[in-house]
Amino acid sequence: RSSDLNPIETYLLGSCASDRNIVLYDMRQAAPLKKVILEMRSNSLCWNPMEAFVFTVANEDYNLYTFDMRFLDTPTKVHMDHVSAVLDVDYSPTGKEFVSASFDKSIRIFPVDKGHSREVYHTKRMQHVISVKWSSDNKYILCGSDEMNIRIWKANASEKLGVLAPRERAALQYHQKLKEKFQHHPQIKRISRHRHLPKAIYSQMKEQRVMKEARRRKEVNHRRHSKPGDRKS
Repeated sequence: RSSDLNPIETYLLGSCASDRNIVLYDMRQAAPLKKVILEMRSNSLCWNPMEAFVFTVANEDYNLYTFDMRFLDTPTKVHMDHVSAVLDVDYSPTGKEFVSASFDKSIRIFPVDKGHSREVYHTKRMQHVISVKWSSDNKYILCGSDEMNIRIWKANASEKLGVLAPRERAALQYHQKLKEKFQHHPQIKRISRHRHLPKAIYSQMKEQRVMKEARRRKEVNHRRHSKPGDRKS
């Protein structure tokens, strides 16, 4: 369903198919290089433009998985927050972040090393988002959705576009440093993390939290009341 050439090691090709396989090819060889099978189908694959061995896949189970191709046994990071199938993914030119498009009518920006998104974009009119791209100047994100529109978003929602006066630039840098300095203060953390979400997404996230807690509680009870040796702890 999707394939992507490695931008650094240009002979490496990654592909994901409808049979749940993720296959890596060395185009200098006839046979596949490596293969991994996930529980559900992956819809898109994208290589990190700064780290030759790292790639991220968008999966039908609402998550994205970042892998190191040298250690495919387990993903290095699982990125959560979407409430429906993830259809596309694309990296920023810096390789520090990527953007994902989902069937839940939203796009999200994830840091590569974090499990949750730092930003979510949505509108009332935007339908299922089927494709997304990060611009080469690292300033914009483009997405295409089912209602036949292409939208352009700022990669950093609060960034001011256009020419900045020196004093204005200094003030913005000072404010950014203040936010970084006090980012772990509870109230600052709450304000910086707060995002308005559509009611449908909010209710689905709440329902998923309840289901996840129920599965965890069931697993704990099963282990607590099973005989020694019957079940791995």
